[in-house]
Parts: sequence; structure tokens; C-alpha cells
Amino acid sequence: MPELLTYVLIALAVAALLGVVLEEITHVNKAKVTLFFGTLAWLLLFIFTPVGEARETVLESLNENIAEIAGLWIFLVAAMTFVAYLNKKGMIENLIYLVLPKRISERALLFLTATFCFVFSSLADNITATLVSITLILSLQLDRAKTIKFATLVVFSVNSGGVALITGDVTTLMIFLAGKVAILQLLALAVPAFVAVMVLAAMLSIGMKGEVAVQGQRNDVRGVDVAIALIFLCTILSTIVGNFLFQIPPVLTFLAGLSVMFLVARFFSDDNDSDPILEYVRQVEFETLFFFLGILLLVGMLKEIRVLDGLVHIYDQVPAVMANYLMGVMSAAIDNVPLTAALLKSGLEMGVAEWMVLTYAVGVGGSLLVIGSASGIVAMSKVPGLTFGSYLRYMLYLFIAFNIGFAGVYLVGLSVG
Repeated sequence: MPELLTYVLIALAVAALLGVVLEEITHVNKAKVTLFFGTLAWLLLFIFTPVGEARETVLESLNENIAEIAGLWIFLVAAMTFVAYLNKKGMIENLIYLVLPKRISERALLFLTATFCFVFSSLADNITATLVSITLILSLQLDRAKTIKFATLVVFSVNSGGVALITGDVTTLMIFLAGKVAILQLLALAVPAFVAVMVLAAMLSIGMKGEVAVQGQRNDVRGVDVAIALIFLCTILSTIVGNFLFQIPPVLTFLAGLSVMFLVARFFSDDNDSDPILEYVRQVEFETLFFFLGILLLVGMLKEIRVLDGLVHIYDQVPAVMANYLMGVMSAAIDNVPLTAALLKSGLEMGVAEWMVLTYAVGVGGSLLVIGSASGIVAMSKVPGLTFGSYLRYMLYLFIAFNIGFAGVYLVGLSVG
């Protein structure tokens, strides 16, 4: 492979990363940027690789990369379709207003918000969990300073809840699919992650003494909606049990659950021309999926030209736990999806405890800056006054909570591993 081509391909990867970081300035969607540079990089690889064994190797690498991406895509489409349906039918909103009393103290509401975000983000993707939570907070009509405080807690809680289940965070799913951790080991992350969330809520609650009137209208609950909610929960439980007992791939279990959802909707005569059940597949966040596609194509290309070997050198210089901690801090500035994909593709060898720590670090580390995660970006776009600077005021609290969660996960990892 020509040396010049290597530099060109690295430049394309850097350009894609800059496109992601500067999305708010360029106003070009990061999915479009990464998909363009990801496909262009592989096209150049094929064009400038000599015919013969070298090009066959490139083709084999691309096929392997596409197969991994396809598995990730199908799983996410199935999981996000469930959530899109339940959200559209008001089931999630009903659950919120069922738990909340008519009047509640601001301090108690802070802890309830943290708990809800943590639990809900384990089941749904981070973007949906953030949108639902932020909508709830804005409906309470708090003053701007308190709204920003609640939004900060939402970002950290959503990212923390997502690390314990493969349905909650893409990086967790990626690490699991790579065979680095088992589902039950991931579930063990929930305890220290939740403790960190409660510590942050306690720090943010200092000085909050007011009361809030909760106003919400419950939606009508139909039998089919309850049935599909139960199918979703059973699918998640079946995924955990099936993988643990029979090593069934999660994508297969979720596809089976999705098929049951379609059939049940038809059984209830709810699948008709006015509201076809398959329409909910179109409500999936495909921009997010295309972003993952572009990123994983770029990371696969970097692996092919052996650039990722440099990442492993960091782990040669410092202990794995410290290196994982640095990766978590880096994820506040670098998107955690490409960072995780790069580490997985680099051939890094670690124990279970270290992989569990990395799962937490890259999943929650993005919360340290408002631009460091999809949850933060969504919150910033929805909450008036939530800016890079206003979020930064809570940096010390976020840093303390992150470190508590990190230390707890490492201790749990040692006992589980």
C-alpha cells in the first residue's frame, strides 16, 4: 500500500472526527459527514490496492466489517421500534405521571428524576430517554437555573443507566458483542453506576427547598399497548436468560420479540391502514444509525491500515485501569462510539474487570462535558440557557460522581471477574 495513501486515509478519519466535534458550528449532520468519509476511505483502499492477494484481504476485511455493522443495526432497529411505539402511544408518559404525586419537593423530584432516567435509559436508547426526561422537566416550568441543574442530572443519569444493559448504550452493546463481557457481568455495573447518580443528585440538591406542582394528563391505555409493553419487557428478560443459558445472540431474541409484537398488533386488529404497525420502524432514529455506520466503516479502515496499533501503546505505558480512566475522560471530547470501536479493533487484551471499567468509563465519561455525548447534545438543543459554559459550572460535581462510579465499577469488576 502506498505510504501517501495511508496519510490520506488518516486525514479523512481526522476530517470526519472534526466534522462530529464541530457539528454545532458547521450545521452539517454528523451522520452525513461520517458516512461520506467512511465510504470514501474504503473506495480509495480498493482503488489503490494492487490486484491480487492484497485486494482480496481488503475485501475480506470489508465483509467482516459490514457483518458486524449489520448485527448492530438490526438489534438497534428492533429495540428502537419497541420504544418508538410505546412513546407514541403515551405509555412512557403514563408511567411517569403514575409515579409522580401532584405536589412534590424539588429535592425529592431531583432524586426521582435521577432514578427514572437511570432505569429508563437502560431499556431505551439515550436519545429517547433524554427527550422524554427533558420534556417532563420543561413541563414543570421551573426557573432557568433549576432547569439547567435538572438537565445536568438527566445527562449524567441517562448515560449512567445505559452502561448496564445492552439495550441502553451502543458502546455497551459493542463491547458485549465483541465477547469481552457477559450480560450478567454488565448487570453488575448497575449498582456502582446508580450510587454515582445518587451522589450527584445529593450534591445538586444542596440549597433546593421549594415545591413543584406536577401537571400532566394521562393517556388512554389500550389492551394492545399493555400487551406490547409486556412483550418488550419479556424480550429484554429473554435476551438476558437466553444468552446466559444457551448463548443465543441478542439480535436473534430481539427480532423474535419484534415479530411477536407485529403478530399481537394484528391479533388485536390494531394493524390497519390508519395505523400500520410497520410504520413505527420508520420512526427509528436512522440518523443515529447512519452515524454508527460511518464511524464503524472509518474504524475498520484504520484497523486495515494498522493505525489502531498505536492505541495499544497507551496500555503498554500505564496500567490498564489508568488507561481506561484516560479513555473515559477523553470520551468527553471524542465521541465514545469511534473511541470504543477503535479499542476493540486494536486487538487489546484485558481481563473482565478492566473491560467492565472501560464500559463504564466510555459510557459515562462523555457526561463530563455537555458536548461529550448524544444525551448532552439533545439536552443542549432543548433546554434554553443550557450551554457549554452553564453546564461547566457543575463540572466538579460531575467529576466527583464519575470517579465514585469508576472506583465502584472496578471493585465490582474484581469480584465478578
